[in-house]
Amino acid sequence: MATVINVKPLINLTSEAFYQLCLSNPDITMEKSPQGDLIIMSPVGGESGNREANLTIKLGIWNLQYKLGQVFSSSTIFKLPNGGDRSPDVAWVSQEKWDSLTPEEKRKFPPLCPDFVIELRSESDRLKPLQEKMQEYLNSGLRLGWLINPQDGEVEVYRPEKSVEVLKMPCLLSGEDVLPNFELQMDINC
Repeated sequence: MATVINVKPLINLTSEAFYQLCLSNPDITMEKSPQGDLIIMSPVGGESGNREANLTIKLGIWNLQYKLGQVFSSSTIFKLPNGGDRSPDVAWVSQEKWDSLTPEEKRKFPPLCPDFVIELRSESDRLKPLQEKMQEYLNSGLRLGWLINPQDGEVEVYRPEKSVEVLKMPCLLSGEDVLPNFELQMDINC
């Protein structure tokens, strides 16, 4: 569960101010909405953490084989073009996009939207904020995204300029042209 704090009456939480706030509070997982709201993220339990790690491993193995980009964990915050500072559960950025960043941009919160993200709904997550977050990624340049919802046995597939596709688990997810030859078998126990 995330807690949203409206800080606008006190400060304008710019991306740089948010970056400094995160550095000063490394034990608190935070995000910032495009509207400048501070979002405090709850830690996940063992099952969700294990699922998330397995998804990262599977994408990482594919990436080691094809060497088309960089894989990022849920600890990475991306400074999105629309003003949000977000941390997907799993992210992938094409090598070309990653190489376009300066060394300083790579060290801080990378100023880009990942090409591919996975959001995994944990027991404490409400679905609507995750769906809004996926739309935020799309509005920022996301090429493919999966919202995995084990509680309802569904996966929502997000693509630019297309309606969200809802698949019932079990299903086989394809990386399509974004992640060539990447496939992921999904079931409720993902």
